[in-house]
Amino acid sequence: MAKKKKGKAKERKGKKPKRKKPAYKISAVYEVTGDTLKRKNKSCPKCGVGVFMASHKDRWTCGKCGYTEKK
Repeated sequence: MAKKKKGKAKERKGKKPKRKKPAYKISAVYEVTGDTLKRKNKSCPKCGVGVFMASHKDRWTCGKCGYTEKK
């Protein structure tokens, strides 16, 4: 058997520290009307209520099933 070379091995000292991400703007997602909150995005007609579609420049797209509508 070949012997392993004893070189500089990288030592792992645990997990990397988490990076701080910018805060997400909740006001950009929800709309307040009176005492109720309403989501600005459309929900997917195939997946049902609770799965929202992403708004692109020229289309609406569901991230779960891939359903697409043109604007």
